Amino acid sequence: MTNDIGLFAPAPGSGDSGVSAEKPAEEPKAPELVYGSAEEFLHEQLLPTYVRDVDNRALKWCIEWYFHPEALSRIEALWRAWEHLRLDGATGMSVWWRDHADHHMRVLLDPRGPFHKCDMQKHRDPEHLEPKKAPAGWFPDVRGIQP
Repeated sequence: MTNDIGLFAPAPGSGDSGVSAEKPAEEPKAPELVYGSAEEFLHEQLLPTYVRDVDNRALKWCIEWYFHPEALSRIEALWRAWEHLRLDGATGMSVWWRDHADHHMRVLLDPRGPFHKCDMQKHRDPEHLEPKKAPAGWFPDVRGIQP
């Protein structure tokens, strides 16, 4: 077996710095978003394709969904995942439906989910969980610690 380490490195003293005279390859341009916001995605893509009979018993929705922090975060996650997975022409959309849409929509529409106090016509502010602070030192700030 041969040792291939350094196989393509310039020979010492050859004067070849390894820098190509060709123009460096441009980095690929990031694909443009289809939707400009989570709200646009919700109105243009998600709700027109994810159709359910919301009866306020088995499924709940709030007409003012944007007042619910959990809903905002989940819809933002759905949008970002959709924008990423749409680029996978093989299984991207299947993965999005299975791992993202089905999961998050099941939680959002659950009668005990974030819209549990609301209905299709009336928003009621959600009650936030009130945490108690942990004893000092239990959760040190690790932002400045290098791994």
